[in-house]
Amino acid sequence: MTTAHQQESEAAVAGAGGGETASLPLPDAPRSAGDPTASAGRAAGALPARLACALAALSGLFYFLGFPGMDLWPISFFGLVPLIVALRGQTPRRAALLGWIAGFVMTMTGFYWLLEMLRVFSGFPTILCALFMAILCGYQAGRIALCGWLHGRAEARGWPGSVAFALAFVTSELVFPLLFPWYYGASVHNAPVMGQVADLGGPYLVGLVLVAANLAIAELVTHRLDRASPAPGEAGRDAGPPRRGRPLNRAVVAVGIAAPALAAVYGVLRIRAVDAAAAAAEPIKIGIVQPNLALFDRRNAHKIHVSRTRELAQQGAELVVWSEAGVPQAFRESAYQREVQRSLTGRLGVPTVVGTVIHRLPADRNERGVSFNTALMAGKDGEILGRYDKQYLLAFGEYLPFGEMVPYLYKLSPNSGRFSPGTSLAPLEWDGHRLATMICYEDILPHFVNKLVAQGDPDLLVNLTNDAWFGDSTEPWIHLALAKMRSIEHRRYLVRATNSGVSAIVDPVGRVVTQSDTFKEQSLLGEARFMRAQTVYGTVKDIPWYVAAAASAAMALVTRPKRWRVGRGKG
Repeated sequence: MTTAHQQESEAAVAGAGGGETASLPLPDAPRSAGDPTASAGRAAGALPARLACALAALSGLFYFLGFPGMDLWPISFFGLVPLIVALRGQTPRRAALLGWIAGFVMTMTGFYWLLEMLRVFSGFPTILCALFMAILCGYQAGRIALCGWLHGRAEARGWPGSVAFALAFVTSELVFPLLFPWYYGASVHNAPVMGQVADLGGPYLVGLVLVAANLAIAELVTHRLDRASPAPGEAGRDAGPPRRGRPLNRAVVAVGIAAPALAAVYGVLRIRAVDAAAAAAEPIKIGIVQPNLALFDRRNAHKIHVSRTRELAQQGAELVVWSEAGVPQAFRESAYQREVQRSLTGRLGVPTVVGTVIHRLPADRNERGVSFNTALMAGKDGEILGRYDKQYLLAFGEYLPFGEMVPYLYKLSPNSGRFSPGTSLAPLEWDGHRLATMICYEDILPHFVNKLVAQGDPDLLVNLTNDAWFGDSTEPWIHLALAKMRSIEHRRYLVRATNSGVSAIVDPVGRVVTQSDTFKEQSLLGEARFMRAQTVYGTVKDIPWYVAAAASAAMALVTRPKRWRVGRGKG
């Protein structure tokens, strides 16, 4: 990632500090050419390189511990502090490395279940799958590496470090492409009061509130360290007395206190208002079938789904939702309505959202057909009322990257599918209601759900998924936590039907109304409500965050004018 601008800024930093071979400088530590410690290759108040790397790794561990599965969510208010302390004052290259270390530790610990997925899909030996996992986690770690690099570039060009980090963090979450997306704001999914600002700015705003708290604590820590470090002088006996250092940036501390406090107040008020709106909305009893089928043995899938659906209908369910690919056989696209209805006629007794596979035969026998991962809206007599084809396919599971260009890859990974993405965002319609349908991990993509809601104006969100690929791990809980944000962002109920858990009904403030166990055949019956709401995030979408990303890029490229630095710290 070395560029002319990067080399230029690194040279400027090195020239100011006299060299970086022995240590990494502390945040905002004053460095000058006349400083004798700097000329010796050690900037005044500098952090040893190993300590900086250890702090970055510690932040990666905190990141993991604050996430679902561990659920130590208060850690998210200070989990980034070690990384921020290690980052300030670094060259862009070293800042990127520190960010990558934090990201790699986070993904290797938090995404340990990738090993099971790779083993199941590829059939490769565990050792080889572990190597692939390390490569994949190394790539995923690039998100925080990008944050570190943008921060290092901006700070080297004279921009305030705290502002640079906040913008860089949002930018990296917004633009860095991930195979398995996650968002820092989802760590507070079990603290609904803190998550309500998602209807203003999505998961990015929730994460930014947490970043503000981290920056405030980091400011206090670095200010304290700066005051405790000796004044410039000879080492040992001739070291100078403790210096005053730079003044505390009170604005950073104030914002770090005010942002979570205001978010909490907003959360209390919004929960009260949304609860009142939900109480006045039309209720519906919804059943969920969780069959807990083995990955490659789905012989009883249809029988389990039908019998459980009939039981739920007798218990008063008005709508039933099946899991992803609940009907295991593929139906021909040219005749799927007739074939599906034939398999369901007289067996449901209640309108049902059915997961299945639709296959489009090729026009030429020498060509390959096209398969879709599909959700169908079936009436109580089995008639097909609507269809939705999954648009965001899961890499390695539903397709292999570069697999169409190099077909031999599918021989190396025989359990990987060859699905094609759908194109329509139209909701499933039933009895005057609209259901925005998401399959698999589409419910953790905020930009995609924004499109679904904008086009269909649904009054219910529905997700069909199968997390059994990842084994008995924390992945189902992470998936649920990330999905809960969609309910808050659009103030609608979310119904999730999974093969092996966690199936759930989530209310419009992100609380779980009812949920299943994992890896257990189970039926759920709970109440949801048909709701429509216009939220700020649903209206403006990610436009403000792209503006923030543009600002972060500008700060990385443009040196801060000197007149803007008069009387100001780096903060």
